[in-house]
Amino acid sequence: MPLPADKTAATELLHKHVCDEYQRLHALMVGTAMEGYAAHYSEDAHLWFCTGFLHDLDYEQHPDRHPGVSLQWFKDWGYPPELIHAVEAHAYGYHDFKTLPQTRLAAALLACDEICGIFYAYRKMNPVPYGQMKPSSIRKKFKEPSFAAKVDRSVILLGCEKLGVTLEDHISNLVRYLGSLP
Repeated sequence: MPLPADKTAATELLHKHVCDEYQRLHALMVGTAMEGYAAHYSEDAHLWFCTGFLHDLDYEQHPDRHPGVSLQWFKDWGYPPELIHAVEAHAYGYHDFKTLPQTRLAAALLACDEICGIFYAYRKMNPVPYGQMKPSSIRKKFKEPSFAAKVDRSVILLGCEKLGVTLEDHISNLVRYLGSLP
């Protein structure tokens, strides 16, 4: 099975494996952020969206083995090796995964995944649309370890470093990219 043909097919696949509304929103946030970076770097928007959108496909059903189960699915389904590498690298430091991002796609996923949790938590506290958030406010919350305490800031910084973007620019980019979300 190749990549889902479009966002509708990707959503059907996601909904088959993910029932939790937060996890579905997280998938949309990360997929949207990745699609924004694809446009920025003139990359394959569909591949980048699917990588972000499906990166946690097994998390709800197999949290203790994540992303090992979905990596096997992706291999079995014939998904592109760059997507598989990115999903594996996004688990750097968890469940004995030691793969560092070797591609721009993998670096972007590492940079985008965890930080979407900060954006989500900020919106719960201050219900403004993502596109109207002030980057300085997000940066301030990023520096507060007690805010969205489960978010691993070191992974975000590693992703930014590998992507070649400053944290400040990354946050500003995500405010723009996530602005299309409801």
